[in-house]
Amino acid sequence: MAMNRSELVAEVAEKSGNTQAAVNGVLDSLFEVFESSVSKGEKITIPGWMSVERTDRAARQGRNPQTGEAIQIPAGHGVKLTAGSKLKAAVSSK
Repeated sequence: MAMNRSELVAEVAEKSGNTQAAVNGVLDSLFEVFESSVSKGEKITIPGWMSVERTDRAARQGRNPQTGEAIQIPAGHGVKLTAGSKLKAAVSSK
């Protein structure tokens, strides 16, 4: 079972006593900060919960799965999310 954004907003609003519009605005701002920081290569750490950082991928040789032809895959970036100790403990206790 997965929780979508509207369900997350509703639950946080209920637990915090704020309106859903206020919670939605905070989430938008949070994701904007994540986006701008990670795109600049900065690591975001929320102690005990998670860390988010940009990773670099080197250029590499690949194969086209349809033709088997060798292709060059350019260097790029990815995102790495690491669970913190509190999140890991919450998952392992269930």
